[in-house]
Amino acid sequence: MATAQLNGITIGYDDTGSGADGNPGSPLVLIHGHPFDRSMWAPQRTALAATHRVITPDLRGYGASTVVPVPSGATRITGFPTFAEDIAALMDHLRIRQFALGGLSMGGQIVMECYRLFPERITGLLLADTFPAAETPDGKVSRNSAADRLLAEGMKGYADEVRDKMVAPYNTEASAYVHRMMLAAPPEGAAAALRGRAERLDYRDLLTRVDVPSLVVVGRDDAFTPVSDAEAMHAALPDSTLHIVESASHMPNLERPEEFNAAVRTWLSRVTR
Repeated sequence: MATAQLNGITIGYDDTGSGADGNPGSPLVLIHGHPFDRSMWAPQRTALAATHRVITPDLRGYGASTVVPVPSGATRITGFPTFAEDIAALMDHLRIRQFALGGLSMGGQIVMECYRLFPERITGLLLADTFPAAETPDGKVSRNSAADRLLAEGMKGYADEVRDKMVAPYNTEASAYVHRMMLAAPPEGAAAALRGRAERLDYRDLLTRVDVPSLVVVGRDDAFTPVSDAEAMHAALPDSTLHIVESASHMPNLERPEEFNAAVRTWLSRVTR
């Protein structure tokens, strides 16, 4: 793991991989979801490092990145523009001008925000188990209530409740790993991200203007972001491929990594061309 001091915080990240000729491969940046960290992309870093430079940061408030303290009596909100600006700053730090960008769940929504803010830097989009619509009024209440709960109770009750939606119960090894990852998430960082997620923009129109190769991936049994959401994104994107991963739920990259990686390799070959 490496760290960088950017935008007033420490960002932890992994930066691995090279091209087959020994030179740095084409950059691929992968953004984790909530309430996870960069380690969720370990199978992808391992599988893709032979051909690509794979960069997996911890979002602020998660993993090895700074949890910004909350002043007494205040409410901390980490908006999606802030996450996107951190990613751009990390790419500047690494002297990477253009890169393929992917994310899962909340990470996929942050990817869309990145494309909104600096599309000229992005050579391809990977949107996994995510959806582009803005939060509903009821959803805003739910996100903020969940944030309050994390601050009051910590991560365990939340992690126990959502575990079988994050990973299908029949994928036992992945389920145990994801549960541990959720328990390790800092409640303050996760709560701030939930509040920011409640205020996200509607990206549906943006998707119709994406002019780079895109890959939409979803687990067949995903209850959070069902196949119908993925099909709608695929239909909106001008140049996209849809891949449905059987026997997987919300985290197919961990539940069925070989199939997920194969779909990503095919997409990356289009990005490179």
